[in-house]
Amino acid sequence: MDEHTAERETLLDFVEQFAAVMIASGMRRMSARVFTYLLIDDADSYTAAEIAEGLSISLAAVSGAVRELISAGLLAKSRRASTRADVYRLNGDDVWGSMMFDQAGYLDRFRDIALIGIERLPASSSRDRLVQTAAFMEFMKAEMAQMRERWNAHREELSASYRTGTPGRPSSDTSA
Repeated sequence: MDEHTAERETLLDFVEQFAAVMIASGMRRMSARVFTYLLIDDADSYTAAEIAEGLSISLAAVSGAVRELISAGLLAKSRRASTRADVYRLNGDDVWGSMMFDQAGYLDRFRDIALIGIERLPASSSRDRLVQTAAFMEFMKAEMAQMRERWNAHREELSASYRTGTPGRPSSDTSA
């Protein structure tokens, strides 16, 4: 087996391993595979045909996966000027921060529907659970905003520690 083929096999094997974690977390299989492929392959953007070829899957499978990933905010779609083809890329430089912290819309929707229930339902234990729901969503929104600020402040330093083989330690930390 030549080196290029061995590297490709290693990449595809890792796609399956990483995708399995995402599938176990609730993502659909093909979406998990496509997301992982874009996460670990080196190109900046991909046409649907390039994704299909890279993963040896059908264009129809790619279409469904990218639609789901775009609606989840994980991929962005644009046009490649030279070919007028749609291209897909990871949504932003901070893929995980965007994925985790850009959930404020969901939190607002849960809070808002709980508030409607609080307004309409009579005093009861079920209404009390809606009060707790609204309060929790408000709390999470505030906490996630603060967490995003802390992440942005420490992202490069923590990333550098992983690049230098000292995960979780500041790169300037030379203690054992």
